[in-house]
Amino acid sequence: MSVEKVIQEILSKRPEISREEVLERLRKEKSKTNGLISDEILLRMVGAEFGVDFSNNMSVHTLSSTDLVPGLNDVTVVGRVVAVFPPKNFEGKARSGEVASLLVVDEKGVFRVVFWNSKTSMIKSGLLKTGQIVRFSHAYTREDYSGKVEVHLGEKSEVEVNPSDVGEKDYPTIEKFTEKIGEISGVGGNRKVCLSGFVKAVFPSSTFTRRDLSSGKVLRFALADETGEVSVVVWNEKVDELESMLREGLALVLVNAKVRKALNSKLEVHVDSGTYVEPVSHVERFWKIADLKDGLSGVNVEGEVASKPLVQDVKTSRGEVVKLAVFELRDETGKIWFSAWRNHAEAFSNMKVGSRIAVKNAYVRKGFEDQLELSTREATTIAIIN
Repeated sequence: MSVEKVIQEILSKRPEISREEVLERLRKEKSKTNGLISDEILLRMVGAEFGVDFSNNMSVHTLSSTDLVPGLNDVTVVGRVVAVFPPKNFEGKARSGEVASLLVVDEKGVFRVVFWNSKTSMIKSGLLKTGQIVRFSHAYTREDYSGKVEVHLGEKSEVEVNPSDVGEKDYPTIEKFTEKIGEISGVGGNRKVCLSGFVKAVFPSSTFTRRDLSSGKVLRFALADETGEVSVVVWNEKVDELESMLREGLALVLVNAKVRKALNSKLEVHVDSGTYVEPVSHVERFWKIADLKDGLSGVNVEGEVASKPLVQDVKTSRGEVVKLAVFELRDETGKIWFSAWRNHAEAFSNMKVGSRIAVKNAYVRKGFEDQLELSTREATTIAIIN
């Protein structure tokens, strides 16, 4: 349907509205969207505001996340659910009720979909889950407190899970938008990031008193990947959610976290109620030797024994005499010294150069002359591949 036909459709169904009024509403909508959305789609939204239904003679236009601006009505978006936030009760001066939300990705980015009151039943019932492709129709857009545009569902909004006319391959997983820790840059209230990595260290939580004398809670942990590490600051109710879960070596994905500058001018990542944190325990990740850094824990590596293991008795700082096997391990990216302690040392007493092994749950530290070495601990497992 052409622009002129849309205008005529509006005027025919709402004769009390003048052509000038329709064009003026179009002009206002265009100024909001900076020309990013076609006149035809904008006129369809204007028509919906006037109560004109185009469903029988006009195809549905799906907006991408980059098309979304505040103040749009009768919006249709499609994306993959990557995070589910359960319903919460709210109390306000004008109204009270229940609110829940999802984080959704399309090919262009991440956006939030907000459910109000009766619509939250879709989340409480378990109908909507991470990984699903979902179409949201007859929605509207608003700007949140940080300036991000959200999609809101009203009473007339519709939700369709895994629509048959939508190809799943066209909608990425959150990994497409996950940044490397070493490449994080930029700060600001609207700067959000998605990260994945391993918990390197967890520090005790503490409470504090706000200016209004209410109490809050804060917790810090270090998150690392092959490119570096960053301090993560967790706030208030999110502390209660994560404190019992966090442990050294745990793999996590953080969706919709904030980047801020700390007092020491280094960047840090903040996690609050709007951030989704999920353990990735089902993913077994193997590191390349060239990507290993001092302090990494819970590391899995596959490689080839590059030098004959030297097995000897050594005395620890506690005066205990234990077995230690030392050799070089290599892969296609480089070499690293490997220290196998106690019962793990016995496994290498007859190991031949060229044998390929898989090491799981080891840690990286600086050894002799500050060279990096991979070291075993009690929970480490070692398997011969060939």
